[in-house]
Amino acid sequence: MKKYKVDQLRNIALISHGGAGKTSLVEAMLYDTGAIDRLGRVDDGNSTMDHDAEEQRRKISINASTAPVEWQDSKVNIIDTPGYFDFLGEVKASLRVCDAAVVLVDAVAGVEVGTELTWRYADEYHLARLIVVNKMDRENANFEKAVASIQTTFGKKCVPIVLPIGAEVGFKGVVDLMAGKAFVYDGSKNPAKAEEVPADMRDDYDMARSSLMEAAAEGDDELLEKYLDGGELSAEEIRTGLRLAVLAGKVVPIVCASGTKNVGIPNLLDAIIRFLPSPADMGAVTGTNPKTNQEVTRKQADSEPFSAFVYKTMADPYVGKLTLFRVYSGILRSDSSTYNAKKGRTERIGQLFLSRGKTQEPISEVSAGDLAAVAKLQETTTGDTLCTESEPIVFKPAEFPDPVFSVSVQPKSKGDEEKIGTGLNRLAEEDPTFRVSREPSTNELIISGMGELHLDVMAERLKRKFGAEITMDTPKVPYRETIRSSAKVQGRHKKQTGGRGQFGDVWVEFEPIGTDQEFEFVDKVFGGSVPRQYIPAVEKGLRESLVEGVLAGYPSIGFRASLYDGSYHPVDSSEMAFKIAASLAFKKGMAEAQPVLLEPIGIVDVMVPESFMGDVIGDLNKKRGRILGMETAGNVTVVKAQVPMAEMRKYAIDLRSITQGRGTFQIHFDHYEEAPGNITQAVIEESKKRKEQEA
Repeated sequence: MKKYKVDQLRNIALISHGGAGKTSLVEAMLYDTGAIDRLGRVDDGNSTMDHDAEEQRRKISINASTAPVEWQDSKVNIIDTPGYFDFLGEVKASLRVCDAAVVLVDAVAGVEVGTELTWRYADEYHLARLIVVNKMDRENANFEKAVASIQTTFGKKCVPIVLPIGAEVGFKGVVDLMAGKAFVYDGSKNPAKAEEVPADMRDDYDMARSSLMEAAAEGDDELLEKYLDGGELSAEEIRTGLRLAVLAGKVVPIVCASGTKNVGIPNLLDAIIRFLPSPADMGAVTGTNPKTNQEVTRKQADSEPFSAFVYKTMADPYVGKLTLFRVYSGILRSDSSTYNAKKGRTERIGQLFLSRGKTQEPISEVSAGDLAAVAKLQETTTGDTLCTESEPIVFKPAEFPDPVFSVSVQPKSKGDEEKIGTGLNRLAEEDPTFRVSREPSTNELIISGMGELHLDVMAERLKRKFGAEITMDTPKVPYRETIRSSAKVQGRHKKQTGGRGQFGDVWVEFEPIGTDQEFEFVDKVFGGSVPRQYIPAVEKGLRESLVEGVLAGYPSIGFRASLYDGSYHPVDSSEMAFKIAASLAFKKGMAEAQPVLLEPIGIVDVMVPESFMGDVIGDLNKKRGRILGMETAGNVTVVKAQVPMAEMRKYAIDLRSITQGRGTFQIHFDHYEEAPGNITQAVIEESKKRKEQEA
């Protein structure tokens, strides 16, 4: 592949709801540009972009896959993103390094919820957009209805620049509103046949061209003046005005196509190059100098110092760990070195690649504005910045949604613990929306992600890549215990064994201090009733004991333990004896000080369209939630509530069901509160059963 200048590059992400046909559309683009010589199909498991075993098995995109194509003396880097909610992290990472988004809308279903969500992500990055009404060959495909759905959802700034010729099985081409020509396709690589606009489409053509002319005039003051004076804009003037309007975010062009039938693809590629921005159009990028914390600006040019942002890392079965990045400035060459400014480490660069699905094409260098990949970097992970050490810069990483669904995992086979730990941590490095943690109070290994499907895929990857199988279950709730009153107790440990015995004797007062504090130890001993050298052992004994409370075996928090008296034996006393005495005091004192079970309470922010607000609030009330307030943010309402975490373990599934997938939420732990009596009783009973089984 030849070297392209910055203004000849286009970096685009294909985004939409799942099932809108992104992968099939990319396949057709690769085929029509000569990048592949066979048109693969998603349903047959042989498409270029869905190359992962799980993607082929499930027939959906799971990973964001990159493919460059060459068209009209330009290079288009296409990132095909997943459409399912569980893999939205891949969408965010892709949009972070793209200059524009191509949004697919199903010609039958119109705008779907996933399209709305990814459109909001494109808004966050202020990306120019182009819309493709895809699957025009499907039964019940209707371009006019799809356009109406688009304009209702995203506004009248969305304007068709082509009209379809036919629909369903009769879809065979498009009318270009600027060129005033019809282009008819035969489904092969052959160029479309240019014809006159069909007579039965003249009225629709005239009306649509008039609307397009009005939209194009918005992009340039001179064109607007000419249009308002009643002048006709030429095809070239429409293109010029439209490009300016698209770059300014004032207009979103709409085209139509069929990826599977391979109709309308050249018109789509033409529109991408004519109207969507190159890196040169995007201007300079800013970052931070990690040594001075000063803002740094870089022009997107080969002449600038090298800088690049890593948007994805993945384990490739052929080349090992693969790092995908976008170069913002300068040039990087194979068999060189670079500097990871975030980690402060030098990285050795081996062979550079262009990624096209699962295949890697070796290249000698990559320049400003382009995407590339390199294998076997040691320190670099997603979100890092590569640059020259003499002129360092760190780019702001993408902001990923926090995981919303968690399960506990156990090995299927004994002895797999180490493989599982290593494998899960490696998978977490690849996917910023996947987390691995251990809950100390329940001793469970927890994995968290964006939904059930996400975690199922991770379990399959763990099995395939690392040879370790896991079972998944609902995590236990990390309850805590505390006390409501005070108690003064004695802990006395005395053991005579014939030789030297063991003796430790302590008096400890236990009192509540609030659940926002864990534990406080106070030394109130006077007169040496407990020698100084044994006091740390008393504190240690209490700390070790609080891990297992007296009610149901959960850690105890929110109490003060004051050592105020005791006694010792000059021969038999030891640190161990006083540790045991302290643990006896803990069990006795906590039991006498009105112990209670605490449950974790989270603060949840639920983002929903207003039409679903009543259902969401009703569901939160059923979950023992307390509504704290509501506020409007754009076209959604944010409901803020306090909810017991025990009720939220499957909320990701519940919310999607209630809101037809339109609701999103974030939750974080806030504090502990006393659990209701019925829940306390159930937890205690469960604890007893568990202990009986273990015994």
